[in-house]
Amino acid sequence: MARILSIDYGGKRTGIAVTDPLQIIATGLTTIDSKELIPFLKKYFQQEPVELIIIGLPVNWDDSDTNATPLVKEAIKKLQKEFPSIPLKTVDERFTSKMAKDAMLEMGMKKKDRRVKGNVDVIAATIILQEYLQSIG
Repeated sequence: MARILSIDYGGKRTGIAVTDPLQIIATGLTTIDSKELIPFLKKYFQQEPVELIIIGLPVNWDDSDTNATPLVKEAIKKLQKEFPSIPLKTVDERFTSKMAKDAMLEMGMKKKDRRVKGNVDVIAATIILQEYLQSIG
């Protein structure tokens, strides 16, 4: 089986998480500079088979677009152009950053580690992926 890859895309940083090959466990992979997303994925896809990309779509409480939504939609267009053979699904990421911050507290992460914004991004990507796996399970 191939992996499922999850993206928490942001203006500066992007968190990435993946499943194991059996698609049971979601694990944070890395946080990268958003400008490096396509080159990073090209390299990653050469090493690991991926059958689906999940990307968090930011929306407001009333389902309207946030100021980040157009940025994510542009990233989706680029991903679909660069990787047309890999299906891409969007998922609601409304609460993932808050859930990531809460998870860091619950894990007992030190304050200085919680301040590293990249940690929030990779944990948010992992939460997006875990929620997707639960929704299909």
